[in-house]
Amino acid sequence: MPRTRSTTALALLVAGFAALSGCSSTVAVQAAPNADDPRCAQVMVLLPDVLGDQSRRWTDAQSTAAWGDPTTVQFTCGTQPTGPTTLPCFTVDGVDWVVDDSRAPLYRIATYGRTPAAELILDYDAVSSSGPVSALSRLITKRFEVTGKCVAPTEGQP
Repeated sequence: MPRTRSTTALALLVAGFAALSGCSSTVAVQAAPNADDPRCAQVMVLLPDVLGDQSRRWTDAQSTAAWGDPTTVQFTCGTQPTGPTTLPCFTVDGVDWVVDDSRAPLYRIATYGRTPAAELILDYDAVSSSGPVSALSRLITKRFEVTGKCVAPTEGQP
């Protein structure tokens, strides 16, 4: 009988570990080309554990973060800078952000005129952009170099 109890205990232990592992699965994300920029590291260590009601999850790539289960917010630092665009641009806490809603309800919101560049992917069915963009703008504004700014279409060159 002792063998049956130890086998049962081992099975319960394995099942418990599997259940816990499933609740905190790692999010697979691709690292950006400039993920090793030291300014990304400065921001990564300051990212909040919670955005709105979404808890942070582990990711498997440098300079990335994710919140929610399933993932509703994904952050990547060190992305390719956004060039001139006709996409909408707005400023939050001194940081310009370009919004691409072509894959709605997934929205890509990328910094504009900042080095290194960064982006958020948001599931608009689950989360508003205001909280994540504001939280990240406060971290980026003093750490990332300003290289440009959004301008109104009437201010652009012909």
